[in-house]
Amino acid sequence: MGNNEQREEMSIISSPSNPQKMDDHHVVALEVEVPETLHQVGTDSWFQVGVVLSTGINSAYALGYAGTIMVPLGWTGGVIGLVLSTLISLYASTLMAKIHEYGGKRHIRYRDLAGFMYGRTAYVIVWASQYANLFLINIGFIILGGQALKAFYVLFKDDHRMKLAYFIAIAGLACVLFAIAVPTLSSLRVWLAISSVFSLIYLTIVFVLALRDGINSPPRDYSIPGSKINRIFTTAGAAANLIFVFNTGMIPEIQATVRAPVVDNMLKALYFQFSLGSVPVHVVTYVGYWAYGSSSTSYLLNNVSGPVWAKALANITAFLQAIIALHIFASPTYEYLDTKYAIKGSALAIRNLAFRALVRGGYLALTTFLSALLPFLGDFMSLTGAISSIPLTFIIPNHMYIIAMKNNLSSLQKSWHLLNVIFFSVVAAAALVAAFRLIAVDSKTYHTFADL
Repeated sequence: MGNNEQREEMSIISSPSNPQKMDDHHVVALEVEVPETLHQVGTDSWFQVGVVLSTGINSAYALGYAGTIMVPLGWTGGVIGLVLSTLISLYASTLMAKIHEYGGKRHIRYRDLAGFMYGRTAYVIVWASQYANLFLINIGFIILGGQALKAFYVLFKDDHRMKLAYFIAIAGLACVLFAIAVPTLSSLRVWLAISSVFSLIYLTIVFVLALRDGINSPPRDYSIPGSKINRIFTTAGAAANLIFVFNTGMIPEIQATVRAPVVDNMLKALYFQFSLGSVPVHVVTYVGYWAYGSSSTSYLLNNVSGPVWAKALANITAFLQAIIALHIFASPTYEYLDTKYAIKGSALAIRNLAFRALVRGGYLALTTFLSALLPFLGDFMSLTGAISSIPLTFIIPNHMYIIAMKNNLSSLQKSWHLLNVIFFSVVAAAALVAAFRLIAVDSKTYHTFADL
């Protein structure tokens, strides 16, 4: 979107955020233009935002990385890859955070920033890419919720009457009810604490049970499975999964909720996410692979043995946490719809409740249907990483940073960012081919609405 079109959508308000000039040596108070939105802007502490970010990476997806990253890459590639992904993702996220108020405007949506910098075409492309990214992530969360609920059910009654598709439908319905009850991302508040407790429960149980299994089990096979040609594709798919682990593709939308000073507080939130917040992901991934080797699955609770009550508790908390985590990644879609249709006033107003039930319910009904149709979780992780997470997280931010900071970057620094753009473009292309191949192979192996 060009500058004139941007101004039509924006209202100018006085902001205490004291945005930084691009030379980072002088700070001046400016009026910052904020796009019109009916969701909250600038209300949350950096700690709350850090918990939001950490909730995303410590979701039940974390139970799959032993199978989807470590198995195709092995010990050396998996550990190095996950550590590098942590560091590179932090670096790329900080680039994005630093240009949140570029040009004296607070860009609360990724597409707004792209449109301001590049014009209308980029606005549309980024919008489409981001929503495809979030839609695929939401599909994955509903699959996760269904898998967790089925695993819980099977612990007590394995009669094969209840198929995975039924549990996915139940998970989708639970997500609809939560979306109706919680109007905005900032409204999560107490739910973030509950989500953190849920994450701690299932990650701790998985860690303890996997550690016990690993100690008591005979030597495991850590060889990378498949033929040489298959390993090429699975390695590319695992690279996409590595990007998927730590990145949301919605840094501007999350940063929109943080209080002033916007950049400083967002950086604190990111440092929290990539330090303390990332520890559980690393620990569970390594311990899971150590315990089960190349037989690690995309849902680690299917590997562990132990007391029924412990596995039941882990599965039900994973199910409940997936509902909260999905809401985070669906919030940009909700914000767009609420703003477009002027859904304001009390969240409990009949009109607003009806709107959320109808519109959000319809969106999640479609998501649930596709989740049940093709419930290949690992494949969706690879596809999401390739088609949108890599471009949104690494390619576009590096190029945006060059534009925003062009007067303060040396030739060497510009070359470094351009090298990142080229390198990650190649990685994205390779990962996309691998992801489509994985989906094609699994689609031949499993029928639609498969009971995995």
